[in-house]
Amino acid sequence: MTSEAARNFIDRVRDRSVVIGIIGLGYVGIPLALAALRQGIRVIGFDVNQARIDELNAGRGAFKHIPAEEIAAGVQSGQFVATGDFSRLGEPDALLIAVPTPLTKQREPNLSYVVKTSEAIASCLRKGQLVVLESTTYPGTTNEVMRPILEQASGLTSGQDFFLAFSPEREDPGNEHFGTSTIPKVVGGDGADALAMADALYAAIVVKTVPVSSTATAEAVKLTENIFRAVNIALVNELKTVYAAMGIDVWEVIDAAKTKPFGFMPFYPGPGLGGHCIPIDPFYLTWKAREYDITTRFIELAGQINSGMPYLVVNRLAELLDTQLRKSMSASRILVIGLAYKKNIEDMRESPSLKLIELIEQRGAQAAYHDPHIPVVTPTRSYPWLTGRASVPLTREQLAEFDAVLIATDHDGVDYALLAEASKLVVDTRNACARHGLHGANIFKA
Repeated sequence: MTSEAARNFIDRVRDRSVVIGIIGLGYVGIPLALAALRQGIRVIGFDVNQARIDELNAGRGAFKHIPAEEIAAGVQSGQFVATGDFSRLGEPDALLIAVPTPLTKQREPNLSYVVKTSEAIASCLRKGQLVVLESTTYPGTTNEVMRPILEQASGLTSGQDFFLAFSPEREDPGNEHFGTSTIPKVVGGDGADALAMADALYAAIVVKTVPVSSTATAEAVKLTENIFRAVNIALVNELKTVYAAMGIDVWEVIDAAKTKPFGFMPFYPGPGLGGHCIPIDPFYLTWKAREYDITTRFIELAGQINSGMPYLVVNRLAELLDTQLRKSMSASRILVIGLAYKKNIEDMRESPSLKLIELIEQRGAQAAYHDPHIPVVTPTRSYPWLTGRASVPLTREQLAEFDAVLIATDHDGVDYALLAEASKLVVDTRNACARHGLHGANIFKA
């Protein structure tokens, strides 16, 4: 039977008087805020980036795929405000945490953002509040890391005074078919009341909730989803290498195999993994598994294959420069098409394109990029020297200045016909040219 505090919270969700606080106004936090606003729920957004705060409060969208007019409407109605004042964390009835969970250079979990956020919440935590972590992490984080911080600093008890849950984000930036409100939400709570409250809150925002038995189970669900993708992508990356040696086009193989109506799911090779999930999340489980004296050999092998793809691509590029143009890599100029980690978005987190540029330049070549969604390279943790570089216009004159074009991201807004016609050499890692019906003596797959 639910407690009075839980019943009061659920009643506030039902009559839409509940106030949500979202910590982290990025690719997860902003879509989540909009999903709540569409259901008439007031949202206070928290972030440490003052430029982002000012942009949102001015009614401007932070990302191209997120409708700015909805943000502006929320600001004008008073239903949404962004702030950097973390002393206001006591105002919302529910606090949803969507902060980064990157890896260290040693590929170990970096929970510093989660810890700092938990400490900030603890200083303002009040009875009856629901705290939900959405950031991807290893099983046990919510109860083993967050709960002690919240309880010790506040003097309150989880499940009695405040309520703690985990609900993994499932964002896919740029996906035209699924958004926050149309993707089922997995929910796990620290106790029955926390589960009931989190379930009621998300049920008011998304199409369906999927309650599970614990926060650790919910944490494991997200890791499983992304490990599944990482392992299958590694498989097709390895198949690509094997089939290429046999003179077989892996893309043609996959297209034919996916006609089977059962027992096969298509995954596609590429120049490496990118984004905030797949290159990172598997290593969270690998790290946690060591606590139980378990070696995750399958996951680690997939990571090795995927992280090695940029090196294979650059080797292929060097080989084609030599055999087709009789030119060494060190004397070449290379144009990389696409800086984002996936098509039609401006997100370059963990993008393999950044690694490709680094490897190309390490071999003495000059590298530039063209990306219709990223006019200038913004600061990154791993590639600070690329900050400020500008996208090269895609013109016939510009293409003539480069020895080779390397297609790393297959944005729809790229003129592939011009690339094929005006480039001396096209090295395609995404099968983009073939998909556009372009087959020339200067086009090669990698």
